[in-house]
Amino acid sequence: MLNTLHFFNASLLAKLEVGEHYYWKIGGLNIHGQVFITSWFVAAALIGVAFLATRKVERVPSGLQNLMEYALDFIRDLAKDQIGEKEYRPWVPFVGTLFLFIFVSNWAGALVPWKLFHIPSGELTAPTNDINTTVALALLTSLAYFYAGFRKRGLGYFKRYIEPTPILLPINILEDFTKPLSLSFRLFGNILADELAVGVLVLLVPLFIPLPLMVLGLFTSAIQALIFATLAAAYIGEAMEGH
Repeated sequence: MLNTLHFFNASLLAKLEVGEHYYWKIGGLNIHGQVFITSWFVAAALIGVAFLATRKVERVPSGLQNLMEYALDFIRDLAKDQIGEKEYRPWVPFVGTLFLFIFVSNWAGALVPWKLFHIPSGELTAPTNDINTTVALALLTSLAYFYAGFRKRGLGYFKRYIEPTPILLPINILEDFTKPLSLSFRLFGNILADELAVGVLVLLVPLFIPLPLMVLGLFTSAIQALIFATLAAAYIGEAMEGH
C-alpha cells in the first residue's frame, strides 16, 4: 500500500497543477496561503457588518440592521421551504453561513481589486475561485445532511439505501458521492469561468466592453450562492424525511 502511494506521489500526474500558488508550509503540508487570506477577509467583513448591524438594535430597523434583518428573513424562508416548518430552525445558521460566505466571496472576487495586493507568488482571487474551498464547503454540506438524517432517524436512516428496492443500493451509495462533486464543481466552474472571461476582455478592450459582463457576473455569482444554499438545505430536508 505504501509503495503504491509513493508511486503516485512520485508520478508526473501528482505534480501537475493549474496556475501558481502562494504556499504556507505547516509541518509537512503545503497550504494555499492566498485562499486563507481572502477567506479571512470575507469572514472579517461578514463579522464586521454583523457587529455594526447589531450594536444598537432598534424597534424600527434602518441601515445595516434593516439589511441584516432582510437577509435573515430571506435565509429563514429558504430553509423553511426546503427543510420543513418543524425542522428548519436549527439549520438556519448553517444554511445562512453558507449563503453569505459564498455570496460575499463571489462578489469580492468581482469588486475587490485583488491584483493591487502583491504576494510572493500567485495572486489573490475570490476564495470560491479555488477548488479547495468549494470542495470543503461541499464536504461540510455532506456531513451536515448525514448528521441530520442520523440524528432524526437513527439507524433507520440507512434504510434509505435499499428503498424502494435493494437493487438500488449501488446507485443510492453513488448518489452520496455525486452530491458533493456536483456542488463543488458547479460553484468552482462558474466563478472561474466568469473571472477568466472578464480578465480576457479587460486585456482586449480595457474600458467599456467588460462592464456589462461584470454586471452579469455579479448576478450569476449571487445565483450560484443561492443555488448552493438551496441544494444544501434540500439535502438536509431529504435526509430527515427519508425516501
